[in-house]
Amino acid sequence: MRIAVPAVDDKGLESEVSRHFGRARYFVFVDVENNEIKGAEVVEVPFEEHGPGDLPRFVKEHGGEVVLAYGMGHKAISFFNELGIEVVTGAYGRIRDVVEAFIHQVLELDPHWKEKIEREKERERGEKHEQRDGL
Repeated sequence: MRIAVPAVDDKGLESEVSRHFGRARYFVFVDVENNEIKGAEVVEVPFEEHGPGDLPRFVKEHGGEVVLAYGMGHKAISFFNELGIEVVTGAYGRIRDVVEAFIHQVLELDPHWKEKIEREKERERGEKHEQRDGL
């Protein structure tokens, strides 16, 4: 099984799961056999801007079968599902720990990830508004 995880940096299994799936500059692709991590590959996302379906196709091209992410929109989840890729949302922490927990079916997910992301977006919109207005 190959698991894809959006990462905050290029440190592989030591990276943290990116809170913003669509903004992640790196993905860590983790190869799992017999419930053990056999390897990991860090791949930089090849595009600055992306459209609907670009990231799911990117993950598919790199052999991803499962995506462990913190937050993700319904459209992206639908694209992944159409490509036969399972999506798990609410995952957070160090990638090695998240994958190990997933493998052993003890992964704890943040049930409030949607609300937290919405609050963060509101805060960002407010900051942009202040910058635009010169405050």
